[in-house]
Amino acid sequence: MKIRLLTLSIFIILSLRQVDGQVEYGLKECIGIGLERNFSILVARNNETVSNNNYTLGNAGYLPSLDLSSRYSGTINNTTQNLAAGGQTVSNGVHNTTANAGLTLGWTIFNGFNVQTTYKKLDELKQIGSLNSQLSAEYLIADIISGYYNYIDQVQALNNVKYALTLSRERLRIDETRYLLGSSSKLQVLQSRVYVNTDSSKLSKQIEVVRAAQIRLNELMAAEDIGIQFATKDTSIDVDANILYEKLLNETLEGNTSLLIASRNKTISELDYKLVVSRSYPYLNMSTGYSYNLNTYSAGTNKNQITNGMNYGLTLGLNIFDGFTQRRSIANSTIDKENKELKYQELEQGIRADLLTLYSAYNSNLRLIKLEEQNLQTAAENLDIALERYKLGSLSGLDLREVQKSLLDAKDRLLAVKYQTKLAEISLRLISGNIMVYYK
Repeated sequence: MKIRLLTLSIFIILSLRQVDGQVEYGLKECIGIGLERNFSILVARNNETVSNNNYTLGNAGYLPSLDLSSRYSGTINNTTQNLAAGGQTVSNGVHNTTANAGLTLGWTIFNGFNVQTTYKKLDELKQIGSLNSQLSAEYLIADIISGYYNYIDQVQALNNVKYALTLSRERLRIDETRYLLGSSSKLQVLQSRVYVNTDSSKLSKQIEVVRAAQIRLNELMAAEDIGIQFATKDTSIDVDANILYEKLLNETLEGNTSLLIASRNKTISELDYKLVVSRSYPYLNMSTGYSYNLNTYSAGTNKNQITNGMNYGLTLGLNIFDGFTQRRSIANSTIDKENKELKYQELEQGIRADLLTLYSAYNSNLRLIKLEEQNLQTAAENLDIALERYKLGSLSGLDLREVQKSLLDAKDRLLAVKYQTKLAEISLRLISGNIMVYYK
């Protein structure tokens, strides 16, 4: 494990580059750093280790128990004996001691298949621990991917605002030139300055949004310096347009981690039922040991007494009546099995519904991308024509601003639909258990 983490750390360090004083991250580097450092992942791995540690023969009850015990005790007594024939015998300060030591071996030979069933249950719990760790990693990867592309989306939105500010400044330059030449009014210049100030304010706000997205991604990666400035290797959002529903459905039913955990829980409920039933079987225990005892006497005919030797025994038992507790436990365990099956079916139905909903949104957004790309192309052509007409004085400032706004809105809509499509794609990969494709 340590060697794997060290290799991963070296890979991450070598993969990072300095760009204009900033660290440059790729998506795989972000995922790798998050999997190595994120606190929720570290907790999940620790819990997985606990599950692995519990999966032992001894914890299941296969192995015998061996106990060593020893004790030293003593008594100091005063004794007065009144004789029947008359007279009295007095003994004061009689000090007797006892020392013993023993070694005991105990072993359950048969307990209604309880031991074998417990071992299988520990194995299932181990598998669930591994799946829980995997589930935490999958959700973290999905969050990092979403955060990574959200940062790219906000940077692109920032570039749009910068472009809008550039257009407003160009318009102000045109109006100031025309005013100096006497072909424009002071009012037009002032209005253009208002637009410049408005776009400058939007730029300032968008810079803060970009910074927040950057900090959020650092948080997900558990970066040592959460405020570190970085750039991304990707500058646009690329959407996979070739995801097929039928393939996704099969992958989801076979590889969805939540479904796998629910299936393991079903198995555990069946094993719990067998554990309850095992109490109805007879049990057979074996024990053996060695003991040593030393008794010393300060009065009497014996100075001391030593006893040592082996002992052994077999215990065969069967519970005949326990106030119907066993019957109640079996009935409750049967209901628990049924509940686990119902929960599995409910979860599967919910996942099928989520998959269908996400895929519908994914397909719809793919169509919207094509539409918005066409709108953007048209809006760009309109702006070129509008600028030329504005320079010639055949277009009002309000009309130019409206054309400008149409172009920027088209860009923003295209960015938004691409990001939403990417989120749907990420969710589809997550729900089908294939989120690791982004890390290969």
